[in-house]
Amino acid sequence: MSTPVDDPLSRERSHLSASRSALRAMREDVEALDISDVTANWVNAEVLARQIEERVKALADLSDTPLFFGRLDYLRAPGAEQAEEADGERPQPEAAYQTLHIGRRHVHDHDGDPMVIDWRAPVSQPFYRASKKDPMDVALRRRFGYTRGDITAYEDEHLSDPGEAARTSKLLQQEIERPRVGPMRDIVATIQPEQDEIVRSGLSGTVCVQGGPGTGKTAVGLHRVAYLLYAHRERLARTGTLVIGPNRSFLHYIEQVLPALGELAVQQATVDDLVAHVEIKGTDDARAAMVKGDARLAQVLRRALYAHVTMPAEPVVVVRGSRRWRIPAYELEELVRELLDRDIRYGAAREALPQRIAHAVLVQMERSGEAPDDRVQDAVARNSAVKAAVKAVWPAVDPAKLVLRLLSDAEFLAAHAEGILDADEQKAILWAKPARSVKSATWSAADAVLIDEATDLIQRTHSLGHVVLDEAQDLSPMQYRAVGRRCTTGSATVLGDLAQGTTPWATRNWQEALTHLGKPEALVEELTAGFRVPTDVITYASRLLAHIAPGLTPVVSIRENPGHFEVRPVSGPKDVVEACRELLRHEGSTGLIAADARVPELAEALERAGVPYLGPGEETTMDTRLTLVPASLAKGLEYDYVVLDEPQAVVDGEPDERTGLRRLYVALTRAVSGLIVTHTAGLPPQLA
Repeated sequence: MSTPVDDPLSRERSHLSASRSALRAMREDVEALDISDVTANWVNAEVLARQIEERVKALADLSDTPLFFGRLDYLRAPGAEQAEEADGERPQPEAAYQTLHIGRRHVHDHDGDPMVIDWRAPVSQPFYRASKKDPMDVALRRRFGYTRGDITAYEDEHLSDPGEAARTSKLLQQEIERPRVGPMRDIVATIQPEQDEIVRSGLSGTVCVQGGPGTGKTAVGLHRVAYLLYAHRERLARTGTLVIGPNRSFLHYIEQVLPALGELAVQQATVDDLVAHVEIKGTDDARAAMVKGDARLAQVLRRALYAHVTMPAEPVVVVRGSRRWRIPAYELEELVRELLDRDIRYGAAREALPQRIAHAVLVQMERSGEAPDDRVQDAVARNSAVKAAVKAVWPAVDPAKLVLRLLSDAEFLAAHAEGILDADEQKAILWAKPARSVKSATWSAADAVLIDEATDLIQRTHSLGHVVLDEAQDLSPMQYRAVGRRCTTGSATVLGDLAQGTTPWATRNWQEALTHLGKPEALVEELTAGFRVPTDVITYASRLLAHIAPGLTPVVSIRENPGHFEVRPVSGPKDVVEACRELLRHEGSTGLIAADARVPELAEALERAGVPYLGPGEETTMDTRLTLVPASLAKGLEYDYVVLDEPQAVVDGEPDERTGLRRLYVALTRAVSGLIVTHTAGLPPQLA
């Protein structure tokens, strides 16, 4: 028996087809724009052409991505009740519902009437927050099931029907558990109420999200960027937005989320990218890295920088024509001290000093009866005697050379670290073999952060409108300061999990971290509902929490499917490869995570067995779905299935047991559908 043409599924498929046609027409309208005679010059023409090109890209129809994923049937037009009350009329019940389809972007027909409503619009909010207790004027919420972009199922919730019991959405569960191949997807169809509240929080405030594995904190941060760009597009277009991740593999993994939501202008970087003033050639031991990452180094740098300022001992004599104008040393000292007291940037003060001296000369000129103007003051400021005085009193300082001297010259360091760093700490950061120049120095990542701090002391760092900082728990205080400089006049979304901190300087509490970031007033939210990690897996991994982060609330998986979980003793790499083969029989991606030192041996075993694999950051395909992941790079990544090799080796690969157990916690929680833990040695006792 054939399906009636007017059944709900057919009608929704027809609406999807019509919406795709409307989106294609919107794109064609933009492509057909003729801007040849609408701009004043070629510069404006280039800017407009680029804007049109970006608009065309934003209107791309991704065939495998659902154009809409939900529908709301309002009891009355959204906002109608408030409008009636404002007019002094009592709201009247309406027989007809207003139907809105909710999707990734706005789509309208030829007449301008909406066919798909952007998920970020206020009228879409009830799709995420409405419930039986608070239906928010919604009679029906419909979710759609898709296969490769085509509607295959739907599911209705009658929110205003008191006779229908609340139930868990099967389609929502299926979407959360859907296997993935390739980079991270958006979660726009599955955002939960507590996540939506964070996503829609205002631009002016900074939000810190503490979330355990699988709680969706990364997705929440990215969707908040998309929401803010929707709600404050003009402002953020001027000031810019930035997403900061822990490494390139992670950024590659998340890079398609925002474009899928129609946002193409968000920059992505690591902290190392932000502070890339010098080439990184070396690494620090844990002790040196901890001292260099300590916020006290900012005070040492400030002392060392301003030690270059010396009080004038000689007057400045400016010759103009037949006249000589003399500014005595005591008056110059007053000008210098005034600039120091204002606490402005070193470079800005140095640029202001010639003008201050020139103004003092102009005062003398006016007293003698002359009438100098601004051009005379500028000329005096450029006078060779004034330039020489400024060079002697307030010399130019190169930030890299300043840090080079601090790390190379024991006496210079001791003079400016006195009372801040003790002798052992100073010894820890001094180079055993001083470098001859900035270019020849073996700079470390922590050194580059110090140079960035010194650079900002000299010249203010450009501030963006909004910054998202992911995996923040691994940053040092000095790295937090480096990120904070990029949003001094803007806001931030800070994402992390204290239990996953795997650096010796890992964040101990969020309030301390936010203070270093320059956002002590930030709101801290905690996500504890696990959507991605199966119940059996997160329960096993949570055995470690008492040893690595005893104050945190364990994640509770809300998944109905407990997932596949097994701890399997093996005899060697051959058995590990066989475990990978077992999991590859399932649909989706598989990750083989191992201690960094064991990766070469496992790579050789995979090659001998003829099992193709990729490295972190390489995009999986239908033919190659296995990724070999060093434990040090596993953070932030997800796979449908995971084989975790030799947990004790993961712990032993870190400088101390606590850091090793945190690394193990990260590795254990990368699986979305199933985990096999393989081991030849004994398991860490904390997992018993």
